[in-house]
Amino acid sequence: MFTGLITAVGRISHVQTLQPDAGAGLRVTVQAPADWLRGAGLGDSICVSGACMTVVELGAESFAFDVSAESLARTAGLDAPATLVNLEQSLTLSTKLGGHLVTGHVDGVGRVEAFEPVGESWHLAVRVPAELARFFAYKGSIAVNGVSLTVNRVDDASDASATVHINLIPHTLQHTNLHTLQAGRAVNLEVDLIARYVARMLPGARDAT
Repeated sequence: MFTGLITAVGRISHVQTLQPDAGAGLRVTVQAPADWLRGAGLGDSICVSGACMTVVELGAESFAFDVSAESLARTAGLDAPATLVNLEQSLTLSTKLGGHLVTGHVDGVGRVEAFEPVGESWHLAVRVPAELARFFAYKGSIAVNGVSLTVNRVDDASDASATVHINLIPHTLQHTNLHTLQAGRAVNLEVDLIARYVARMLPGARDAT
């Protein structure tokens, strides 16, 4: 479990195919800032741009995780060297919950429609797929590449998808990889945990999930 408050930005330094067959998974090595991995151990969970990954190799300033072909098909930004990734170690019972409860299970991939400055902040608009659109609401929570953010507006589309609008303050851009976004870029999305359970309990929800 995570909070969506990014504590470091790492860089993918190496990507290795786990098997020679096409469609195999990858072992991904991430270079982390100095001392960020202090206290981490093999088998620990680290949220990498919104995806919960298990540490299988650990160095002083780097770690590696294995990601399956299935996970690669359902996420974005986890398979290319030099890519910047948002990092957060799993929370403890003494961790401040300054964001919201984030599981690190990517629910889908969204597409950036707009990323532009508005005054001192930036406006981010993300098109979310139809199967996820109903989980987002005004002033609700969303995790974009693992970053806990607040929804400012939701525009529903005729195809049942939606565009979610978010305001990003300079601090968020400076301490995450969101400053690299541009129109057309794919991003990892996770819906709010509470919204997921509420939707499940609504009449007729079992037929829709």
